[in-house]
Amino acid sequence: MKKLLILLITGVLFAVEAYQQQDISAPEDILQDFETTKKAATDNIALKRAYKQEQSDLQVQGSGIVVKSVRDDLKGSRHQKFILRVAPGLTVLVAHNIDLAPKIEDLKKGATVEFNGEYEWNARGGVIHWTHKNPGNYHESGWLKHNGRTYQ
Repeated sequence: MKKLLILLITGVLFAVEAYQQQDISAPEDILQDFETTKKAATDNIALKRAYKQEQSDLQVQGSGIVVKSVRDDLKGSRHQKFILRVAPGLTVLVAHNIDLAPKIEDLKKGATVEFNGEYEWNARGGVIHWTHKNPGNYHESGWLKHNGRTYQ
């Protein structure tokens, strides 16, 4: 009961903040964001624990909301980069190798992205990478999911 109350309060605060910033314009969007936030809060337990304990090299799976797209890194192996809010007060950078997996072309702020990849801790929230198939079978493969499509 206490966890449900915390999730409800968190969702309402998130919705109010987003409405004030005019990121959300309709009540349906507020409800969808609340459901996404609630799902991310339960999916991302291992990720939140890894951040608090400053762990790295950990395979994680969860979901988040895009808060910012970052310019693609085109030096060396090319990576699509974006920042996901995975919990209240916690964001991670996703570095998705677009030499090994397709780029998410229609990615916009507010979109939901599910992920499976390797987490690397840093003080800014951390990085999730290895979100693609492993061409050499020496690492667990990962993926991203957006709008019903899997990118790996």
